[in-house]
Amino acid sequence: MADEIDYEIIGDDMQIVEIELDPNEAVQAEAGAMAYMGPGIEMQTSMGNEGGGFFGGLKKGLKRALTGESFFITSFVQKGSGKGHVAFAAPYPGKIIPLDLTKFGGSLLCQKDSFLCAARGVEIEVAFTRKLGAGFFGGEGFILQRLTGDGLAFLHIGGTVIRKDLAVGETYRVDTGCVAAFTETVTYDITWSKNFKNALFGGEGVVLATLTGPGTVYMQSLPFSRLADRIFAASAYGHRDEQTGVAGTGILGGLIGGDRSF
Repeated sequence: MADEIDYEIIGDDMQIVEIELDPNEAVQAEAGAMAYMGPGIEMQTSMGNEGGGFFGGLKKGLKRALTGESFFITSFVQKGSGKGHVAFAAPYPGKIIPLDLTKFGGSLLCQKDSFLCAARGVEIEVAFTRKLGAGFFGGEGFILQRLTGDGLAFLHIGGTVIRKDLAVGETYRVDTGCVAAFTETVTYDITWSKNFKNALFGGEGVVLATLTGPGTVYMQSLPFSRLADRIFAASAYGHRDEQTGVAGTGILGGLIGGDRSF
């Protein structure tokens, strides 16, 4: 059974979740998520929930490492007397949402970058989509994390959070990066855009995630990949040259600044 923890979500767009722990209670998080912790909190790094022994934990750690995640899971345990506090910060603008896994049948699938922290006792493992096509074309949606147990888990969702409770047979087609989390009752697949020309020249993805109910889906308006693309574009082509004062270092900026000829 997972630890029963109290929490407070602080902030608006760049949020922090502060967890309050009783003696010997713990919360677990991906490496690097912790923002601050009070006296009495001790960090314990392991390969994850090791109910299957050392080799079970090793297998889980290797699986996470092969998919770009941290090999280790860090637990924060209150070893002092009275209440202890530890906080975890959102990595980019968005919302932190608390999810009680008991309300979702004890299991939830989420984007690999969405998981922030969870009460001790929640199992965290890597899950894959069922179809090979999703691996080649599904983008962020291919590598998923499965959270199982009866405790609280905290997800960070980029931008605005949109929740949809799908009826039986109800289907949404979603940009693969905008799928943040969904229950295991939801059927997840990847489909090609019907109009390839619109996908190619209209700026939208060639493939979409198809989510079919029954079940609950959480979507995000600002996936990290989209944010990273905007930052990269601005850094590569959008900054102002300090000497000339001309914006842009790409082809257009070079032409305006006079440093390219054809």
